[in-house]
Amino acid sequence: MNERDFYIAEMLQHDGRGDHTSDICPGCPCPAFTPPPRYRCQDCLDSPLYCGACIIQNHIWLPTHHIEEWNGQFFRRVSLKDMGLRIQLSHAIGEWCILPRRAFNNDFVLIDANGIHDIGLDFCGCTTSQTHMKQLLQAGWFPSTSTDPRMAATFRVLHHYHILSFKSKVSAYEFYHSLDRYESFMCMVREWRHLVMLKRSGRGHDPGGVAGTSEGQCAVLCPACPQPGKNLPDNWQDAPKAKSWLYGLFLAIDANFHLKRCAVSLDETDPSLSRGWAYFVEEKYYKSYISDRAEDVQEKSTCSSHNAVNMAETKLAQGLAAMGVGTVDCARHNMKRPNGVGDLQKGEKYLNMDYLFFSTLRHSTVNVLNVSYDIACQWHKHLWSRMLSLPPSHHLNFLARTIHFFVPKFHLPAHISKCQTIFSFNFTRFVGHTDGEAPERGWSNINPVASSTKAMGPGCHRDTLDDHFGDWNWKKVVGLGSSLLLKMKEAQTEKAEHGAAFKEFDSVITSENHVAWKAEMEVWEENPNDTTVTNPLQPKGIVIMQASAHLSLAQLEAEELERGIDLSLHPDVSPSVLIASGIDLEEEQSTRWRLKVVAENIGIHATDRQKLNILHLRMSLRRKIESWRRTQLLYVPSVQALTNTSSTGGLDNAELMKLWLPSALHSIACDSRLQHIEWELRFAQAHDTLEELRQCLHVHCSLLNFKREWFHGQGANTCAQNALARVHARQVACVKHYRAAWGALKSLAPILKKVDWHGRLQDLSDDDMKPLIDPFATQGEGRRRLTWIWMMDGVDSHADGGDVDGVRIEWCKSRARVLHWAEEVDLLQEEMRWVLQFFNWQANWWEEQGVLQVHPHDGEEPGAAARREATAREENIPGNPAAVLLLPNLMIPEMP
Repeated sequence: MNERDFYIAEMLQHDGRGDHTSDICPGCPCPAFTPPPRYRCQDCLDSPLYCGACIIQNHIWLPTHHIEEWNGQFFRRVSLKDMGLRIQLSHAIGEWCILPRRAFNNDFVLIDANGIHDIGLDFCGCTTSQTHMKQLLQAGWFPSTSTDPRMAATFRVLHHYHILSFKSKVSAYEFYHSLDRYESFMCMVREWRHLVMLKRSGRGHDPGGVAGTSEGQCAVLCPACPQPGKNLPDNWQDAPKAKSWLYGLFLAIDANFHLKRCAVSLDETDPSLSRGWAYFVEEKYYKSYISDRAEDVQEKSTCSSHNAVNMAETKLAQGLAAMGVGTVDCARHNMKRPNGVGDLQKGEKYLNMDYLFFSTLRHSTVNVLNVSYDIACQWHKHLWSRMLSLPPSHHLNFLARTIHFFVPKFHLPAHISKCQTIFSFNFTRFVGHTDGEAPERGWSNINPVASSTKAMGPGCHRDTLDDHFGDWNWKKVVGLGSSLLLKMKEAQTEKAEHGAAFKEFDSVITSENHVAWKAEMEVWEENPNDTTVTNPLQPKGIVIMQASAHLSLAQLEAEELERGIDLSLHPDVSPSVLIASGIDLEEEQSTRWRLKVVAENIGIHATDRQKLNILHLRMSLRRKIESWRRTQLLYVPSVQALTNTSSTGGLDNAELMKLWLPSALHSIACDSRLQHIEWELRFAQAHDTLEELRQCLHVHCSLLNFKREWFHGQGANTCAQNALARVHARQVACVKHYRAAWGALKSLAPILKKVDWHGRLQDLSDDDMKPLIDPFATQGEGRRRLTWIWMMDGVDSHADGGDVDGVRIEWCKSRARVLHWAEEVDLLQEEMRWVLQFFNWQANWWEEQGVLQVHPHDGEEPGAAARREATAREENIPGNPAAVLLLPNLMIPEMP
């Protein structure tokens, strides 16, 4: 901040001549005979002033630099053309053609990265000269027209705008919003995009030339997807069933309604330059198919009210030629598929999506297809009968392939419960950790161009989006090394953690249930669409739990009486009854704890009836405690001293009176038999309250889901809220009871010398109280983990009335998570091999293309561009000692 004056002074000096005030030109051999220097270049690093002859000589190679002239007071802009600089094409620098031909009217405009320039241009007129268009291209200038060009753009500025449009989604108008020649520049940009796409796909090397380009040939392919003949082993079709799933293709279908196009121009006026060579389908046949079947009525959804299905005919299309685009992507690596994109004329209709789906599958011969679509539950119905209306080239031999349909994980909760299991990635084998949401991730990249492409003609619109989709695919290819490695590390970690969690959960399941549930799940996995097969993920019913600890202790005392042993000091109350009654009173106190809160909330203006109700409840509780206390003194006389010193003996504090059970006596003498009885009862209480807590969590979750789906209106929602409040209150009571039992057990354990008594019991925290299926969970199904309360011995037992359905369903889901992460590791390892093999194949392909290059320039060794592309791939193949890696390292990490 202290140097601001210095900075400003230096900046102001650049507006004048500064230190360069000499009258001698530093570039002239004989300064005494030259005019004083008055010119400087804004773009050169050299800042001294030169004379006019020297400035022209210095810029024979740099005709697009900006020159300023000192007029005695300040600098003003002058052009090199006005100073006499002329550019001679098709001759070496400094050589002049004997028959130069000036540009039309000596008016030629060149667009470069630093602005727009008037150029003094001479074409070569020799007998061996090329056309004006070719002379410009040889100089690295892209002509605005092929006949008599009067304007051009440097390859540099076109490449600069090309990259800028990918990075910032800037439009050509925004790039040069002040140009008078915007339309010419836009035309050059479009032609440049198209030619670069052809060049990068090797069309310049093919003897068939551009005319021999086939549909989808210019698309950037996904190296991590199965590409028969490119990255799969020769015998991949003979792989056994246990491994054949690895060679499956994952597709994701979706629509984007941001990429609209206004009803501007026509295909006849503005045709596409590609004709289906990249990502968009060939427009002529596509529109012909759509128009021929425009009257077909689309069936309504039988699942949830999917707007994509039910509203397809009603979407507003006024003023629009296309309401958006439909796409088919690689579901695992988020790349656009060749011929998998097309305009949507009126909503997301089956006609459009069918054509795109079968168009892109013409480029694949894999035997396993996993298709993800947010309305797959409806769209897949009658798909094969609709296929018959497509051209024969689009037909698919579906009987010879294994095809699965899925709903993306994020969209799945919007479907009915039946769809949430049948079409779920989470519960289907051999799909790894795929989520099907790939298209959604790509929309954020392409949506910013919607504002500039909306007003384009049909051909320009498709060509521009094709270019952006190609850039997106290439960025994904470049990032495959790091992304696959990151996924592999995550998958290995998740595989280990979920494996350990399932092993712990499975250890508390009886062997009979383990065998039965596994067999049931395997049958359903083999036949997920067969309605006659029982779905193990569907609940069957709920039963209520009953405890048996009191009965066991009573039976033990009965056996002692039969042997002539009677330790009871009261004719009606045995030791076990005393402790059990005390625990019951403790639970009643915790239930009545809210009396204190209610009494405080009613304030000083409580009605007599309110006061009377509270008094009756407290009196009833106090009488119960005092009656129990008289019996307690027979068994534990030392309690008398404690009750005399207690400060909670008033009527107003009945719910706060201490009961002094053996666990609360600590160092005070107490019969060990009473301590053992309390231990047994407390241990049973802990398990019982946990089971009741699990039931409360299950019921609360079910009520909440039922309320969301079926209850509407204030009255119904109020009733539902009351029911939820009652369940929640019981849940809170269970937590208090468990924590009381846990505290008593911890207190008695050292007295009774109990070691390793915890078993699966733990201290209960608020984070542990989660249902089997948490509607508010932030983690997806594939990453969810159970809390310890669901891993107790006997959770799958009918004898205790447990939630067997819930445990069975969660066991099946937990098993599915373990299998999916194991599959993900196998699939990622295979994908890494495919990437390396694809680069190897592509490097060899480019080497072959270099030999085929047509029309090389005289004296040029053919195939330089092809060798450059081949080298970029070879440098990523293991064992190549490349000095510079153009792509991330794709070495497969060692398995642990």
